[in-house]
Amino acid sequence: MAETPESIREGAKLHARRFVMAASDANDWFVREVLPLEQALMQYLRHNWRAKADITDLRQEVYVRVLEAARKEIPERARQFVFSTARNLLIDRVRREQVVPIEAVSDLDALTIAMDAPGPERAAASRDELRHLLAAVDRLPPRCREIFMLGKVEGLGGREIAAHLGTTESNVSKQLAIGIRMLANILHSENSAGGDVS
Repeated sequence: MAETPESIREGAKLHARRFVMAASDANDWFVREVLPLEQALMQYLRHNWRAKADITDLRQEVYVRVLEAARKEIPERARQFVFSTARNLLIDRVRREQVVPIEAVSDLDALTIAMDAPGPERAAASRDELRHLLAAVDRLPPRCREIFMLGKVEGLGGREIAAHLGTTESNVSKQLAIGIRMLANILHSENSAGGDVS
């Protein structure tokens, strides 16, 4: 069956009527289900967005997104849909704020980028702190030192340490507490005296 200009027009009219009906249904749903959530939505936005001047604009953008989606298909759970939409909008805004457009920086060397690797001063200070801590750990009684190393350095749990050393979990817990307290005292007394362990 060949399409005629008349059948094309009739098809377009039918499509337009369906669109108007869908828009009307979505509008009714919006007024009935979404607008009563306004107070809760505003509270959610105020709680989760630091720039209070943006809250009204954010609410309107949530409404636009919700209504556009409802015109395609009305969601079953209005409240969950509205708050999911609000959450996604806030995530989008945060992502946009963290992006620096390349055109905004004329000199790339002027753009300060935080590097993952520490600078040489920080690396040297970290090595000194680690040496200082290890020297303090070496001053612990042998059993406390062993339990401290197994728990805090190797990451074993109390039950694993107890099984490894053939003792009870409560004994491991006591020895670990004693070791940590002794370390704190050693490090505090050295910092107060300005002394060095090495």
